Amino acid sequence: MATRHSRGIARIMITPAVIVLLGWMLVPLVMTLWFSFHDYRPQRGIYECCVGFENYARFLGSSSFLKAVFTTLIMLGGSLGITVIGGIFLAILLNQPIWGQGIVRVLVIAPFFVMPTVSALVWKNMMMDPVNGILAHVWAAFGAEPVSWLTDVPLFSIIMIVSWQWLPFATLILLTAIQSLDSEQLEAAEMDGAGPVPRFVSIILPHLARAITVVILIETIFLLSIFAEIFVTTQGGLGTKTLTYLIYERVMESQNVGLGSAGGILAVILANIIAIFLMRIVGKNLDR
Repeated sequence: MATRHSRGIARIMITPAVIVLLGWMLVPLVMTLWFSFHDYRPQRGIYECCVGFENYARFLGSSSFLKAVFTTLIMLGGSLGITVIGGIFLAILLNQPIWGQGIVRVLVIAPFFVMPTVSALVWKNMMMDPVNGILAHVWAAFGAEPVSWLTDVPLFSIIMIVSWQWLPFATLILLTAIQSLDSEQLEAAEMDGAGPVPRFVSIILPHLARAITVVILIETIFLLSIFAEIFVTTQGGLGTKTLTYLIYERVMESQNVGLGSAGGILAVILANIIAIFLMRIVGKNLDR
C-alpha cells in the first residue's frame, strides 16, 4: 500500500509533465479563443480589437456552415459503419486457426501506420485513377466502363479512403475482445444445436458491445477532424467540404484569422457535444 509520503513524491514527479501537457493544450486553445473575438487579417494589416461575437455570427450565418456540418456527419457515420462492421468480420476471421496467422494479422493492421497524406495519394493515383488505376483495370476486365471515383462519387471515395486507414484499428480492438471470450460458452451453444448466426447474435455480439463503443468513441474524436484526405483528393470541392476544411479555407484562403478562430471554437464545441454523448453510451455499456 502506498504511503502518504510516496504519494506525495509521485505527485511531485508527475507535476512537470502535467504542466507541460496542460500548456500544450491550453495555450493554443486560449489563443484561438482570443483571436475569435478580434478582426485579425494579417495580410491586409487589419487588427481590430473586441468585435464581440461578430465572427461567430458570420461563421454560423455562412451558407457553407450547415453544408460542412452535414458533410462531416455523413463522413463520420459512413466511416464508423464500415470500420465497425468490417472490423467485426475481420476480427472473427483472424481469430480462426489459419496458416500464417501472424503474417496475416500484421498485413491487416499495416494500413493504420500509413500517414493520411500518403494513404490518400496511394488511393488517388494507384487505385481510383480512371485511366491507370487498379480499379479501372478491374472494371475493364469485366467489360465495364471505368469509374471516375473522385468526380462521380467523391464523398463515398473519401469515406473509403478513411475507412481503409481506420479499419485495422477497429479490427485490433475487436480481435482482442473476441480472444477474451470464453470458448466454453460457444462450445455449449454449439452442443445445444445453435448455428453460427444465433451464436454470433446471442454470445459474440453482446460480448463485443464494450469494445465497439470504445472503437466508436476513439474514432469519432479523430474522424471529426478529417482534413489531409480531402486536401489531397478533392480540395474541398464536389460536396466534400467538412467543417475542418471550411475553417482552413477561412484562415488560409481568406486570410481571416479571427473568423477561422471562431470556426475552430465552434468545432471544438461540436466535438465535445458528440464526445459527451458517446461517453454516456460507453459508460452505460461498461456498467453492465
